[in-house]
Amino acid sequence: MKLFWSGVALAALLWGGAAGRDAFDDWVAATELPPLTVETSAEVTDRNGRLLRAYTVADGRWRLGVGDSRVDPMFTALLVAYEDKRFYRHHGVDGVALTRAIGQALRHGEVVSGASTLTMQVARLLEDGPTGTVAGKLRQTRVALALERRLTKDQILALYYDRAPYGGNTEGLRAATRTWFGKEPSRLTPAEAALLVALPQSPETRRPDRHPGAAAVARERVIARGLASGVLSDDLAETARADPLPRRRRDMPALAAHLADRMLREGAGPEGYVTTLDADLQARLEALAARAVSDQGSKRLSIAMVVADHATGEVLASIGSAGYDADRAGFVDMTTAHRSPGSTLKPLVYAMAFDDGLAHPETMIDDSPVRFGSYAPQNFDGQYRGEVTVAEALRLSLNIPVVALASEVGPARILTALRQSGADPRLPGGVPGLAIVLGGVGVTPEGLTSLYAMLANGGTTTSLVHRPDDPRAVPRRIVSPEAAWQVGQILSTVPPPPNAARVHLSYKTGTSYGHRDTWAVGFDGRYVVTVWLGRPDGTPVPGAFGAEVAAPILFEAFSRVTPRVTPLPPPPPGTLLLSHAALPLPLRSFKPRDAVFSAPAGSVALAFPPDGAKVELAGGPLALKIKDGVPPFTVLANGAPMTVGHYPRDLALDLPTRGHVTLSVIDANGTAARAEVDLR
Repeated sequence: MKLFWSGVALAALLWGGAAGRDAFDDWVAATELPPLTVETSAEVTDRNGRLLRAYTVADGRWRLGVGDSRVDPMFTALLVAYEDKRFYRHHGVDGVALTRAIGQALRHGEVVSGASTLTMQVARLLEDGPTGTVAGKLRQTRVALALERRLTKDQILALYYDRAPYGGNTEGLRAATRTWFGKEPSRLTPAEAALLVALPQSPETRRPDRHPGAAAVARERVIARGLASGVLSDDLAETARADPLPRRRRDMPALAAHLADRMLREGAGPEGYVTTLDADLQARLEALAARAVSDQGSKRLSIAMVVADHATGEVLASIGSAGYDADRAGFVDMTTAHRSPGSTLKPLVYAMAFDDGLAHPETMIDDSPVRFGSYAPQNFDGQYRGEVTVAEALRLSLNIPVVALASEVGPARILTALRQSGADPRLPGGVPGLAIVLGGVGVTPEGLTSLYAMLANGGTTTSLVHRPDDPRAVPRRIVSPEAAWQVGQILSTVPPPPNAARVHLSYKTGTSYGHRDTWAVGFDGRYVVTVWLGRPDGTPVPGAFGAEVAAPILFEAFSRVTPRVTPLPPPPPGTLLLSHAALPLPLRSFKPRDAVFSAPAGSVALAFPPDGAKVELAGGPLALKIKDGVPPFTVLANGAPMTVGHYPRDLALDLPTRGHVTLSVIDANGTAARAEVDLR
């Protein structure tokens, strides 16, 4: 009977144990976990993933998500060795440590060592709950056990990395390495790793900037534990002890602040807030911008700079001001502010005039007082030079010749070309007048960059993009490759400003009316750079000229963009490379359109196609018929010679482009005819 009751007791004990185990399992399984995700700082990065700017979360904390970022294995090894050496073997609660802690407390009458595991610390961080009460500890234990059942050890460590406190408003390992060491957590020294292990235990009393003594003592404990556990060698431990503590918190990166704000307003893309910028270049140019406005003393100047790859349209640097100081209204993003461009639109007018057959770089044009209706332009310096070549007129940025050409091209066409190139012009009045070519229209530094990117890209538009995934508009031809090359070649012969690097750069300067805006924009075979200086409120800056103020900064900016300027491309095959004496008679001297193309008796004429015709080519050449005139004939399309010394009056013309084309024919006597046609 005794044996029977012993059996019954054993069965009851086993049953009770099993029932208790099942109840315990049910209790853990029923645990409601707190949210495992936490708000992290929005991060704007450059093209290589480098941090440009970060933003605090809603409660004002810096909390940079670790995500896929690599954490130095030494940090993790020191963390486990110091905080929870059996982390990879227990299931949330360390029975050995718990037994030891209870025994020590009973012997000494007080708590001597804790038994909190890393998983229990994560449970506390997730709930931010109390730790000094039995109920609080019990809740932590339950959450820790549930976490171990639902997550891997690496996932639990990731939660710790994101939430551990490191002093002040710094939370999470990545924010801590940025704050205390200005680096990512992927490569840490033993001293840095030891301090970061020690800080979360008492983040305020161990802050190295306020309590360096306490921080040093805490770091030493971690180093000693790392040495004892074999994580650190004797040499590494000695090196770590000798390393100085950080004495101040570092600022979070704030590069490209204006563009970062803009991207935040637009919202994150598929990969987050990723830009096309280059962080190193951005930093170099921001330093240049700050120095440039500082050199101007108390003029309250602001500055804008845009750098782009004109083949891809990718913006590589964007500076909206020299800083956020209130005196210079630094909070205003001047890269998107519409300002008068001064003379910087002149190259577009010349390119369009070349395409229209109105002029050639070696054409002579008159720089004398003239009136266009009620409008009488004057040169910036008030002087007149008589007859000069068109190339020299552009090189010297003379006003009268360019207005004369603009009068023939037409202000409406020029404004349309500006819009199509991406310049986003803003016209103060309703109808465009000739004054737009001298700055009577508003453009932004980004818009002007688009215009010059088109010229640098052979006359074809390039959409500026700030994100790799930004949609790109279909490229559109604005001027011919020949005209774009001719303009670029002329601009490349403008002398650099005094003391600037003697580089082969195509550039143009501009100064708006009243010296309110100074500009310099230039390009080489790969990059285009725009510089603007002025006051954001539009008040004048007496004595400021683009050539003297903005141009030196442009050349210095280019030296920071690339150590070696990329050469300009060779001339396109159709470029008319002739001296003035070798030009066809109508191109030797500019005259108004009606005079150039008047038709005296016997002068050459285009029998087909007629002016204004729409011609379906169906993939073949254009049949052109010449009437009257004296052979041989020269035929041009958009200002580019298609045939020279041609005697027959019928010819098949293979044209490289479709759409609007200006055809011109010149005979041996210099009489000419033209037709505007639409080829399909």
